[in-house]
Amino acid sequence: MITKEVIERATTHRRHLHMYPEVSGEEVETTRYIREALEAMGLECWDLKSKTGVVAELGNGEGPTLALRADIDALPIVEQTGLDYASKNEGAMHACGHDFHTASLLGAVQVLKAQEDKLQGKVRFIFQPAEESNRGARALISEGVLDGVDAIIGFHNKPELPVGTIGIKAGPLMAAVGQFSVELKGVGTHAAAPHNGNDPIVTACQIITNLQAIVSRHVSPLSPAVLSISHIEGGNTWNVIPERVFFEGTIRTFYKKDQDKIRGLMDHMVHQMAAIYGQEAHMEWIMTPPVVDNDEEVTAIVKDTTEQFATIVTPELTLGAEDFANYMEYIPGCFAFIGTGCPYEWHHPSFLVDDAALQYAISYFVENSQALLNQYQKG
Repeated sequence: MITKEVIERATTHRRHLHMYPEVSGEEVETTRYIREALEAMGLECWDLKSKTGVVAELGNGEGPTLALRADIDALPIVEQTGLDYASKNEGAMHACGHDFHTASLLGAVQVLKAQEDKLQGKVRFIFQPAEESNRGARALISEGVLDGVDAIIGFHNKPELPVGTIGIKAGPLMAAVGQFSVELKGVGTHAAAPHNGNDPIVTACQIITNLQAIVSRHVSPLSPAVLSISHIEGGNTWNVIPERVFFEGTIRTFYKKDQDKIRGLMDHMVHQMAAIYGQEAHMEWIMTPPVVDNDEEVTAIVKDTTEQFATIVTPELTLGAEDFANYMEYIPGCFAFIGTGCPYEWHHPSFLVDDAALQYAISYFVENSQALLNQYQKG
């Protein structure tokens, strides 16, 4: 049972974490806070090589093991919420609600600890750093956090869903990501004499404009895909044509064939157009999270369990990404969207989370832990 005391403590956790956000890879004080909270509840934390992140577990030594995961990092955003518990760390903000995720998992630990002797197996708690940079899950996997684990569940807050609503669906939910960067090298010159140089700004503009035709003309309109250029740099003053231009962005896809096609066409277009303009192009790719693809059997159990305490909806596919998908490459899992009923989207400086949703988030972890352990115990 999720008592008033559990909710109040979880709310205290969330608001403290919200006041002291730390960006990916720098969650040192957040890690310390979580460790102290877990140790105060009688749990022993793993000795991780990473300076950030916390892993602990409880339950009976025999039987299945279920992992529960929450991410703990914040974003490099200046908060504009006006909350009395707004960020005190300048330039950092929990603008994606990971403070809510962490507080919910701490609340679940409190409840499950009180029921430890009745659990049909073990529950492993993963407080993961660096989700926003897609480094955290892979780092923890390399430290063995999935060893012996039968399944994993997690969630993300969803501001457009009302409190009390949880989005659950089997199969693909969130997109795979490709991160790319391009550097063009031309010949710099005086802006009054462009003919004496080779302007990479013009080339970059041509490439960026033409890249947009790849999705619109080479990918089926029935297949979700996005190609976005989000950062461009070139030059440093008004009367000098620079030697170099840099730009970067992302592709988002749900199908490997689309990812491969887009990458191939982009590589070809960038290098061919640079060559046409007599310039050099250097392109790099970082393939980040794969598709969040919910396991059919695990998701069926989670859905049946969750509908006993929340309203279930079928969420729309989103081209947003989530490095929870990295765990799913090794073990089956389910990732849900928990409604927080707020007007601003993720990564907005006025992003908010309604603490009334903590009850449903904690219940999601607790009730599904019991249901999945029972199911795996039966085989």
